[in-house]
Amino acid sequence: MSSVLDECRCLMIARFQPLHYGHYNVIKWCIEKCGELVVVIGMASQSHTPENPFTAGERILMLRETLKWARIPLDKVITVTLPTLEVSRVAIHYVKLYSPPFKSVISLNPIIARIFMEEGYKVLEPPQFNREKYRGSFIRKLIASGDPSWRDYVPPPVADVIEAIDGVSRIKMLYREKLPGYYQV
Repeated sequence: MSSVLDECRCLMIARFQPLHYGHYNVIKWCIEKCGELVVVIGMASQSHTPENPFTAGERILMLRETLKWARIPLDKVITVTLPTLEVSRVAIHYVKLYSPPFKSVISLNPIIARIFMEEGYKVLEPPQFNREKYRGSFIRKLIASGDPSWRDYVPPPVADVIEAIDGVSRIKMLYREKLPGYYQV
């Protein structure tokens, strides 16, 4: 009988600014491949900036509502948040502190993949799902410009959350203002 420590569990790190169909497809792929997924919501300590307009709580809600909409059992996904960290091998220590044990890491980011491999983790590269369009920066630019097609790139519950929190107005304001320390994206 396997214990809770040696279950097949993989880990995925994403900012979800916002969660889009690319994330959604990778989440489904991870669950099919590994059975259980730890979703690390990165840069949780940042919000209300052009690159990170949503709070960690808003992103958790986007994820949870998307999982329910997709009928993905909530017991298959563990959600944790990770404060903003410099990307380095030291950050792996914090990932391990904030999440339950995991066997493998799912990443398309070559730097993230490398530092986890150097720490002895198996790294799996998920299929790419239209990365030109399924990018948070692309979707935020559509929102900022008033283009309603942004809704085509996110699951319906994500659009609902963004609208409920007045996220469209927030993003438009963030892109319009010149915020000290942040650049226009």
